[in-house]
Amino acid sequence: MSAEALPAPTDDSAPQVIEIAFKGNRKEFFLWDRSAAPRPATAVIVDADRGEDLGRVHAIGDLARLRSEKCAHGLAAAPPVRRVVRLANPEEIAREAELRVQDEIDRRRAMERVKANGLIMKLSDAEWQWDRKKLTFYFTAEKRVDFRNLVRDLAAMFRTRIELKQIGVRDEAKRLDGVGRCGRQYCSASWLPELRPVSLGVAKDQRLSLNPSQISGACGRLMCCLRYEHDFYVQSRKRFPKEGRILVTSVGEEKVLANDIFNDRVTLRGVEGDTRVVQLADLRRELDAVDNPVPMTEPEIEPADDISESLAETTALLDEAAGSLESEEPGGDTAAATPATVPAADGGPAAETEEQRAKRRRGRRGGRRGKRGGDRGPTSSGS
Repeated sequence: MSAEALPAPTDDSAPQVIEIAFKGNRKEFFLWDRSAAPRPATAVIVDADRGEDLGRVHAIGDLARLRSEKCAHGLAAAPPVRRVVRLANPEEIAREAELRVQDEIDRRRAMERVKANGLIMKLSDAEWQWDRKKLTFYFTAEKRVDFRNLVRDLAAMFRTRIELKQIGVRDEAKRLDGVGRCGRQYCSASWLPELRPVSLGVAKDQRLSLNPSQISGACGRLMCCLRYEHDFYVQSRKRFPKEGRILVTSVGEEKVLANDIFNDRVTLRGVEGDTRVVQLADLRRELDAVDNPVPMTEPEIEPADDISESLAETTALLDEAAGSLESEEPGGDTAAATPATVPAADGGPAAETEEQRAKRRRGRRGGRRGKRGGDRGPTSSGS
């Protein structure tokens, strides 16, 4: 068979790609080389690993070809290497139903051997191949498991070829299927083509609660719906102003409190504290009617304690520089330019100025820098 992509069929006799579904939502693609492809849900016998298996048609025609190119379990541009052997008869369908009942019985028997070997793993599911030439066990484990002895025990117990496959918790939920908190079938088991990891950032972008119990699925991981809905939220929020910004509207400055992307509404709060809800289209018209619709930025104001402390240090440094200049030039104008040189009521400006300067230094800086400790006593006692 050529490695090139299978050409589109031009008549009913050309080979066609069809998708076959097996137990546990396992799907594969096969070639149908007969006149007309079977309808969906039809039971067929297909080529399998060293034998034959029974499955049901899931997709045919253009849909099957598209899924083969796009789905994670698809073949991209390559054609299938296996083919559909024939349609299944009623006896073969009944035999397949008996195997599905036997799967659970054998899974429990295998779990006993897991406990006997002391392995920390969970056997989630078991699947017999239709011709009973292979038995596959699917398990989950937090760490790497050495199951070589277990495989030998299971091969001796079931007298067939044993295959162990480790899967993640999302794949486990996909195989076992179920109903989510929304009341519908799991997305991973019903229609989701690929299981991709979901991070906490997608929940933040959607403004959801970060409580794990509220945004986690049955598998214990973040719900898959958060992933494929994320692009919708990101694109929708681009049409809205950012929450927390201040806009200049027809009524003045207003702060954006919340955005309702489903109803195209924006909640605003004015300077006086009153709130209003406006349609996004009406808000755009208001912004266009204002000459300068750029959001106002709030100035950063330092705390009062920091300002007073900064002023105190600056004043002390100025006083220190003024004192040094006075000692060098007693008759200069530096003392007169200092705010502390205020004439006293009794007509002693020099003595009053020195007294006030000494008190200010003791209260703010604890004395003049570089002054000996013995000089502080006379200065303080002079008052």
